[in-house]
Amino acid sequence: MSAIQLSALTKYFGDTQVINSLDLGIGDGELAVFVGPSGCGKSTTLRMIAGLEDPSSGEIWMGNERIDTLPPAKRGIAMVFQSYALYPHCTVRGNLGFALKHAGMARADIEAKVNAVADVLDLTSLMKRYPKELSGGQRQRVAIGRALVREPEVFLFDEPLSNLDAALRVKMRVEILKLHRRLKRTMVYVTHDQVEAMTLADKIVVFNAGSIEQVGKPLDLYAKPANKFVAGFIGSPAMNFFSSGAGALLCPTAAEAANSECGVRPEHLEIRLDGAGLSGCIEVFEHLGNEAFAHVRVGTDLFVVRVNASAQYDYDQPVVLRASPENLHRFSTTTGQRID
Repeated sequence: MSAIQLSALTKYFGDTQVINSLDLGIGDGELAVFVGPSGCGKSTTLRMIAGLEDPSSGEIWMGNERIDTLPPAKRGIAMVFQSYALYPHCTVRGNLGFALKHAGMARADIEAKVNAVADVLDLTSLMKRYPKELSGGQRQRVAIGRALVREPEVFLFDEPLSNLDAALRVKMRVEILKLHRRLKRTMVYVTHDQVEAMTLADKIVVFNAGSIEQVGKPLDLYAKPANKFVAGFIGSPAMNFFSSGAGALLCPTAAEAANSECGVRPEHLEIRLDGAGLSGCIEVFEHLGNEAFAHVRVGTDLFVVRVNASAQYDYDQPVVLRASPENLHRFSTTTGQRID
């Protein structure tokens, strides 16, 4: 069993508390993604699971075994870092087999394991190359292979794609998904990119300031964010926010909620040329090929609207925004929590 359980996990650096008594369960074989802004505690939590940081208090369990008291090498965990961390003096073959050689495994067994992993990750033709002779995507595959060859119970990924260009990031996301489906091992993946979180995760864990804001399936978090922070962080472009008074103009049939702030996703806003609604004008119009985004200025606020790619608008063109009541999200102006 490789399920992970964090219980009242806390971390201090000096007098500063950076992790605030986390409780979290990650199921056996699940791909959980930790997402949140820089400095929110997601990488620190990952490093505590790996054994690279010691908790100040709390417990970490894998299956029926408590592992926070074990050294990293005894936890059955392999970690893939953002920086690849390959040995520059070793070839691809040497990097893949380094940990096995260090553990004293027989040469024939090392060769068999390394060759099998190289075949899975399409590295066979690169085995004699050194890291300086590889592209960023090839180096990342070697880093993943070095973790894979150890046959761990749990894989940890710390922002492994952040050094890659946009096209390669998409390709490597697909490779990680295929790897997870093939291995059926527990994986924990850290990123600040909510698009990666939405496309990779079985379960998303949204971090903010050392605490967990919400845990759930990607589409559940998108459709029903627990608070304004999650609503603004999950989704690209981000959710539009506005006052309850503006909401009454945007959606006249929606009931007013006292002390609330409204939110609506870009795809749930409708642009009209006249009629009742929230009046504004086109400030920016972006064509992205298969879709387009209109940025509508309403007073001091800027609303982003996803429109059909064939739509055409002129700059400074007057428009009216409308939305349906079922697509409005309301949040408390005092706590930020969702109001249903």
